[in-house]
Amino acid sequence: MKSIMNTHMGNIIIDSDVIANYAGSVAIECFGVVGMASVNVKDGIVKLLKMENLSTGVTVRVENSKLIIDFHLIVAYGVNILTVSDNLISNVKYKVEEFTGLSVEKVNVFVEGVRCID
Repeated sequence: MKSIMNTHMGNIIIDSDVIANYAGSVAIECFGVVGMASVNVKDGIVKLLKMENLSTGVTVRVENSKLIIDFHLIVAYGVNILTVSDNLISNVKYKVEEFTGLSVEKVNVFVEGVRCID
Protein backbone atom coordinates (compact mmCIF):
# COMPACT_ATOMS: atom_id res chain seq x y z
CA MET A 1 0.00 0.00 0.00
CA LYS A 2 1.28 3.46 -0.80
CA SER A 3 0.51 6.91 0.55
CA ILE A 4 0.11 9.61 -2.08
CA MET A 5 0.42 13.35 -1.53
CA ASN A 6 -0.31 15.88 -4.22
CA THR A 7 1.82 19.02 -4.13
CA HIS A 8 2.10 22.05 -6.39
CA MET A 9 5.26 20.49 -7.88
CA GLY A 10 3.93 16.96 -8.40
CA ASN A 11 3.02 13.78 -6.55
CA ILE A 12 4.88 12.21 -3.65
CA ILE A 13 4.37 8.48 -3.13
CA ILE A 14 5.53 6.81 0.10
CA ASP A 15 5.50 3.03 0.38
CA SER A 16 3.95 1.72 3.60
CA ASP A 17 7.10 -0.34 4.30
CA VAL A 18 9.10 2.89 4.56
CA ILE A 19 6.63 4.25 7.11
CA ALA A 20 6.61 0.92 8.98
CA ASN A 21 10.43 0.85 9.20
CA TYR A 22 10.54 4.43 10.45
CA ALA A 23 7.72 3.88 12.96
CA GLY A 24 9.46 0.71 14.19
CA SER A 25 12.73 2.57 14.74
CA VAL A 26 10.88 5.27 16.70
CA ALA A 27 9.08 2.64 18.81
CA ILE A 28 12.24 0.73 19.68
CA GLU A 29 13.72 3.94 21.15
CA CYS A 30 10.85 4.24 23.65
CA PHE A 31 11.52 3.29 27.27
CA GLY A 32 10.13 -0.11 28.19
CA VAL A 33 9.97 -1.49 24.64
CA VAL A 34 12.21 -4.54 24.26
CA GLY A 35 11.41 -5.14 20.60
CA MET A 36 8.90 -5.95 17.92
CA ALA A 37 7.04 -9.25 18.05
CA SER A 38 6.20 -11.72 15.34
CA VAL A 39 3.21 -13.87 16.16
CA ASN A 40 2.76 -17.29 14.63
CA VAL A 41 -1.03 -17.53 14.72
CA LYS A 42 -1.07 -21.24 13.95
CA ASP A 43 1.18 -22.17 16.89
CA GLY A 44 0.44 -19.20 19.14
CA ILE A 45 4.19 -18.56 19.44
CA VAL A 46 5.50 -15.03 19.95
CA LYS A 47 9.03 -14.34 18.76
CA LEU A 48 11.24 -11.34 19.52
CA LEU A 49 12.51 -9.91 16.23
CA LYS A 50 16.01 -8.67 15.58
CA MET A 51 16.68 -4.98 14.94
CA GLU A 52 16.78 -5.42 11.16
CA ASN A 53 13.18 -6.71 11.18
CA LEU A 54 11.57 -3.62 12.71
CA SER A 55 8.82 -3.39 10.12
CA THR A 56 7.70 -7.01 10.66
CA GLY A 57 5.92 -6.15 13.92
CA VAL A 58 4.38 -3.00 12.43
CA THR A 59 1.38 -2.69 10.12
CA VAL A 60 0.58 0.56 8.32
CA ARG A 61 -2.78 1.19 6.67
CA VAL A 62 -4.13 4.25 4.90
CA GLU A 63 -7.80 5.12 5.39
CA ASN A 64 -9.29 8.43 4.23
CA SER A 65 -5.77 9.81 3.58
CA LYS A 66 -4.79 9.17 7.23
CA LEU A 67 -2.42 6.59 8.64
CA ILE A 68 -3.37 3.83 11.06
CA ILE A 69 -0.35 2.10 12.60
CA ASP A 70 -0.47 -1.19 14.52
CA PHE A 71 2.43 -2.33 16.72
CA HIS A 72 3.01 -5.84 18.06
CA LEU A 73 5.49 -5.40 20.91
CA ILE A 74 7.38 -7.13 23.63
CA VAL A 75 7.78 -4.93 26.71
CA ALA A 76 10.21 -5.05 29.61
CA TYR A 77 9.22 -6.81 32.81
CA GLY A 78 8.15 -4.42 35.58
CA VAL A 79 7.18 -1.43 33.45
CA ASN A 80 3.75 0.16 33.48
CA ILE A 81 2.28 -0.97 30.15
CA LEU A 82 -0.15 1.97 29.96
CA THR A 83 2.67 4.49 30.45
CA VAL A 84 4.89 2.76 27.88
CA SER A 85 2.01 2.63 25.39
CA ASP A 86 1.06 6.29 25.90
CA ASN A 87 4.70 7.33 25.41
CA LEU A 88 5.04 5.19 22.29
CA ILE A 89 1.80 6.49 20.78
CA SER A 90 2.69 10.16 21.29
CA ASN A 91 6.27 9.72 20.02
CA VAL A 92 5.25 7.72 16.96
CA LYS A 93 2.38 10.06 16.09
CA TYR A 94 4.57 13.16 16.32
CA LYS A 95 7.64 11.76 14.54
CA VAL A 96 5.78 9.95 11.74
CA GLU A 97 3.69 13.06 11.00
CA GLU A 98 6.88 15.16 10.89
CA PHE A 99 8.66 12.58 8.70
CA THR A 100 5.88 11.98 6.18
CA GLY A 101 3.70 15.07 6.28
CA LEU A 102 0.71 12.72 6.61
CA SER A 103 -1.73 12.71 9.51
CA VAL A 104 -1.73 9.72 11.88
CA GLU A 105 -5.31 8.95 12.84
CA LYS A 106 -4.65 6.07 15.21
CA VAL A 107 -1.81 4.06 16.76
CA ASN A 108 -2.79 0.65 18.13
CA VAL A 109 -0.48 -1.19 20.54
CA PHE A 110 -0.69 -4.97 20.98
CA VAL A 111 1.53 -6.25 23.79
CA GLU A 112 2.45 -9.80 22.75
CA GLY A 113 4.90 -10.60 25.53
CA VAL A 114 7.02 -9.53 28.48
CA ARG A 115 10.78 -10.05 28.80
CA CYS A 116 13.25 -9.59 31.61
CA ILE A 117 16.11 -7.36 30.52
CA ASP A 118 19.53 -7.03 32.09
